[in-house]
Amino acid sequence: MSSSSQEIDIAEIMRLLPHRYPFILVDRILEVEPGKRIVGLKNVTINEHFFQGHFPTEPVMPGVLILEGMAQVGAILAYLSDQEMIGNKMVYFAGIDGVRFRQKVVPGDQLIIEVTVNKHKRKLWKLDATAFVNEKKVTDAQLMATFG
Repeated sequence: MSSSSQEIDIAEIMRLLPHRYPFILVDRILEVEPGKRIVGLKNVTINEHFFQGHFPTEPVMPGVLILEGMAQVGAILAYLSDQEMIGNKMVYFAGIDGVRFRQKVVPGDQLIIEVTVNKHKRKLWKLDATAFVNEKKVTDAQLMATFG
């Protein structure tokens, strides 16, 4: 896959990732440039299981789940960049730095997650991740992931 315009649907995402409901936190890939960059989408809906207990009178998506969504989008980028790992190795979250939560994410929001490769050496990936709602930055972080 070399095109940056080809979208990836949930069926293909589920082929790449081991995550399943209720823990798969990416609905679609909008753009991908293997080895460089990826953009994913998460539709945030009121029927998400975590809203039952996370501020039920004022539902807010937990920050750790935004970070997990970023990690899942990053894992898809790693798999699409090194396709021999698909089905052979797992991508594990290895570290996180510089996290900033800038705005709440609430039901009805469409979370757009952009991940770019900062550095890639053998099995280790250093990624810059940013999440947006309505083109406003809501979260950013530097992630590390590894094939294991």
